[in-house]
Amino acid sequence: MVEKKITIHDIAKELNITASTVSRALSDHPRISDATKNNVLTAAKRMNYQPNSMAAALRKGSSKLVGILVPTINRNYFSSIVRGAEEVLNDAGYNVIISQSDDSPEKEIANLNALLEAQVDGIFISFAKETTNFNHLKELVDKQFPLILFDRTHHSLDVDAVVIDDYSAAYQATNHLISQGCSRIAHFTSKSDLSIYNERLLGYKQALINNGLPIDDSLIFKSALKLEDGRELGHKIISMDHIPDGVFSASDFGAMGAMQIVKQNGINIPDDIKFFGFSNETFCEFIEPALSSIDQLSIETGQILANIFLDRVTKKDTIHHPKRTVLTPTLILRQSSQTLITNQKY
Repeated sequence: MVEKKITIHDIAKELNITASTVSRALSDHPRISDATKNNVLTAAKRMNYQPNSMAAALRKGSSKLVGILVPTINRNYFSSIVRGAEEVLNDAGYNVIISQSDDSPEKEIANLNALLEAQVDGIFISFAKETTNFNHLKELVDKQFPLILFDRTHHSLDVDAVVIDDYSAAYQATNHLISQGCSRIAHFTSKSDLSIYNERLLGYKQALINNGLPIDDSLIFKSALKLEDGRELGHKIISMDHIPDGVFSASDFGAMGAMQIVKQNGINIPDDIKFFGFSNETFCEFIEPALSSIDQLSIETGQILANIFLDRVTKKDTIHHPKRTVLTPTLILRQSSQTLITNQKY
């Protein structure tokens, strides 16, 4: 049997006063006598009254809720961003609602509408891979709603954004493979036109050019960059007449899938072929050999997102000028990219 939730009307009936008097007493209104306040507080405690914090917050013009919309929550990068954001937001009295789009534009719009119906005070979003129409986000921008992008951005959206330098990360990863003796480096990229993958491709190409190596389009493979895609790409590279001696993957999952196939076919990693991934997923240091990767500073990204939001809502009466925050990525070097290695950063 469900216990009835006590309301201010129940307290008012118990004390034979009006509900508005109870409400004012609970909010410590100066026009309510101390005696009445004490009576109301005593009755509220005795009757186990639980205030509706959501309703109270909305009366003050804030739900104290922030929505975070990610492509998928089962990636270390996205879950760590949520963690970083929560650390800051919780301390400021906000709670977080998490939604995932599964990289579906339709689900992204549905989840965005659900967050708005929950009257969140702001939304942090990394939009779906397949999103090409951004009208649903532009509507929020036009209404001056606190919308902040991370990881994935688009030139048509003039909003705050927090990203890493994907170009530099890719350049450094490819340059590292070259420094370890690789001269025929494959690149796993995405079918998507997202700027992050384009920047990683450009960084890869520029590293080849700067080291006097040719750009070979037959070594650039496009896929969804999931684990199964990596396995398929693993079969492709080992079936080539001239097998690559290095792989830079724009996803750790793509790299891991290919590594599985390479190992199953008796090809040694890193002696015969070296691998470098992207995102520094948790599994990178536990697979054999451990996978070198790019640390995207996900905790820091979440903290910065939260601080940008808090700064904006505390200055809501001033003109807001969106800014793009670009973080410098960190290379995490492990055994997959060179033979003798102890875990290190540079």
